[in-house]
Amino acid sequence: METNNLTRNLAEKTAQSVLFRNVYTWMTLALVITGAVAMYMAKSMTLLSMIMQNSLLFWGILIAELGVVWYLSARIHRISFTSATLLFILYSILNGATLSMIFLIYTMSSIATTFFVTAGTFGVMALFGYVTKKDLTRLGSLCFMGIIGIIIASLVNIFLQNSMMEMIISYIGVLLFVGLTAYDSQKIKRLLMQDGVEINETTQKIALLGAMTLYLDFINLFLYLLRILGDRK
Repeated sequence: METNNLTRNLAEKTAQSVLFRNVYTWMTLALVITGAVAMYMAKSMTLLSMIMQNSLLFWGILIAELGVVWYLSARIHRISFTSATLLFILYSILNGATLSMIFLIYTMSSIATTFFVTAGTFGVMALFGYVTKKDLTRLGSLCFMGIIGIIIASLVNIFLQNSMMEMIISYIGVLLFVGLTAYDSQKIKRLLMQDGVEINETTQKIALLGAMTLYLDFINLFLYLLRILGDRK
């Protein structure tokens, strides 16, 4: 009996380790795809002009991005793991297309510098969320409310065009996504480290959804930091 419990516990620990490693593998793969698409499109003025000069196409891509995230989040348990993976890849490609325009605004060196700053900050906060014993649920709730606030403030600033307000929003955005990274890391850890966890399609989809959550945290943190650290052309 004791041997069976030990074997089962070892199998659970192994499954948990594999699933958590998959979260960061899929997140990294998505970032690589997004970066590759963005850089490829930035080198093609034809493709960039198509997006910039055709507002219908630009908004169509943005709506498609939101639609993919919504569909994947809402129906993750009803679709197959293969379908979920393909949707995640599609979202990474679409996001790369919209992010390609940052190469027209900021210098390559400042984009690279900001990326490494983002990676370091993200890594530290993800590790903190993983190892801390403190419950970060309240922090996560505050960050979600804060994000709603800066979305509203950003929409208002579209009409005001106030550079000081934009900078304040950027600093607040950095703080919110730093906190959200730690919270999401802890949340994913708890989901994947429950008793009885094994590697199957359901847990693989949970890990994939966790990867998309952290991917979104990284991208948003990068964009807010770029507004602060980026050198405009």
